[in-house]
Amino acid sequence: MIKSPTVLVASDDAFELATLSAALRMQSINIVAEAHTEEIAQNLYKFLSPEVVLIDLQFAGEEALDLVNKFRKVNPLLGIVLMTACPDLRLLGLVEKQIPTGSQVILKKSVADLSVVSHAITNSVDAVAEKRKMSWIDSHGSLHENAFQSILTNFTDIQIETFRLLARGLSNSEIAKVRFVSEKSVEQIVARIAQHLRITPDRAQNLRVVLTGEYFKWIGSPRH
Repeated sequence: MIKSPTVLVASDDAFELATLSAALRMQSINIVAEAHTEEIAQNLYKFLSPEVVLIDLQFAGEEALDLVNKFRKVNPLLGIVLMTACPDLRLLGLVEKQIPTGSQVILKKSVADLSVVSHAITNSVDAVAEKRKMSWIDSHGSLHENAFQSILTNFTDIQIETFRLLARGLSNSEIAKVRFVSEKSVEQIVARIAQHLRITPDRAQNLRVVLTGEYFKWIGSPRH
């Protein structure tokens, strides 16, 4: 039997942290610690030196990447498994080159299949040693560059960025200034986003509110 690497699990969702850690232990995964805050995660990492970190990509106010990059400076061979509800990292303002080498990315809807998580944990150690680029792990535990096809696949980078800015509460004129385009262009892009999402005009609803709700659904985070 292949020995499981030691694993630190980090999530600021207490239920997710407790249930996932317990379930993985039952699968003989060597979970050595659990952290629900960035400070605890750093302290546990310092004293326990786990071989793999399994972490929510939006952990501690979207600081997960900063945290794992700090860990990698201490141990360049650290295995990293990132969990996310979002099937397109562009919605989180991320591009592939920002994800640490060898990272395994799992959609949260696949986490229920513990064999997928177990595979990702084991594979993360080999992936960093071999300096592979980040990989998505799909529900079958397979490696794919673009494992998840969705309606978001049809969005251009400009549309994704406009979608993000709109969800952050920027007006069309403010988005136009940020993107160095005309306000008319922004209006057209917003209309195209609505079309992609199959949202039809409705005078009873504010389109921006509807789109913002859609954005937060896609990233798997309720709007507070």
